Amino acid sequence: MSKRPPRPSTPLPDFCRLPAVAALVAVGALTVTLMWLAPDQARGWRGYSVGMLFVAWLAVLIAVALCYARPWLQRLGGWMPYAGVWLVMVLVVAAASAVARWMDAALALGLVRTATLAFVRDNLLIAALLGAAMLRYFYVLAQWQARLAAVAHAQVEALQARIRPHFLFNSMNTVAALVRVDPAAAERTIEDLCELFRAALGQSGSHEGTLGEELALIERYLAIEQLRLDGRLRVRRELDALPADYPLPRLLLQPLVENAVRHGIQPLREGGEVILRGWREARAWVVEISNPLPSMPGAPGHGHGLDNVRRRVAYRYGAHAAVDAGAQADRFVVRLHLPSDPPPAEAR
Repeated sequence: MSKRPPRPSTPLPDFCRLPAVAALVAVGALTVTLMWLAPDQARGWRGYSVGMLFVAWLAVLIAVALCYARPWLQRLGGWMPYAGVWLVMVLVVAAASAVARWMDAALALGLVRTATLAFVRDNLLIAALLGAAMLRYFYVLAQWQARLAAVAHAQVEALQARIRPHFLFNSMNTVAALVRVDPAAAERTIEDLCELFRAALGQSGSHEGTLGEELALIERYLAIEQLRLDGRLRVRRELDALPADYPLPRLLLQPLVENAVRHGIQPLREGGEVILRGWREARAWVVEISNPLPSMPGAPGHGHGLDNVRRRVAYRYGAHAAVDAGAQADRFVVRLHLPSDPPPAEAR
């Protein structure tokens, strides 16, 4: 008798982080405001202020409870983690409401005008309905992020599996030409090819690397192309300001450099200069890759490489990152704006 496979677990929001806490506070504040604006509501600003304070206190309590309970809830399968979160929220609201009603009566503050059971019951119903709606939103958001991650992963796999045949053939022809006249250069080219294909075929076992590793890969690629183009390719590097340990998806910059060589240098008989620059700008790191624009445009590309980079940057770094591309004077410039404080890879 075969065993049933375990149900996959849907990742829960990280209630230890500010966005989830802010969502709890915002929903509670919106509820208090709507209740205060109701036509038959007789309470004034004092009641509204007390309600907002009570909601903020509840949001912090719920966030703390869920922050500590998340590792245990995450072990459950399927939708059960969300049921556990809902149950924790309801229990916290019930306990906090009872304590608040008791303190109001003990201190004779007169802030709560209903009986204890009615006060707890009303808050419990509101929390149950709002909690279910919020968790439904978080669940749909998690499913959407999972699909986006799967698409991004498939795109990376496709990029790693697709090596331009002409680049491979041209590189091997370069090696064949160098074997007799410059064996040392031929050996270096083979080593560069090995490293390039190792990264492209995903031999490292991870799609996350560092900016320093990506720049080292680009250097190997450019060394091969400079040999192949026989002096037509010139490279200017202004990258000293960039942090080498900055987390970066693998093969994010290399396709952009490859496009710069293919579309900007190769069509020019006299060759040209590819410029790689990097600098700090406000709360972002900026990486710029530019190449000359040929006077006569060659065969247009499909733009898949640039679109792929845009999607991967948006998925990895969120709304704080951007990729701009376009002609500036006589050059084509691609500029990446990456947040100086990137989110952890597992948080995306």
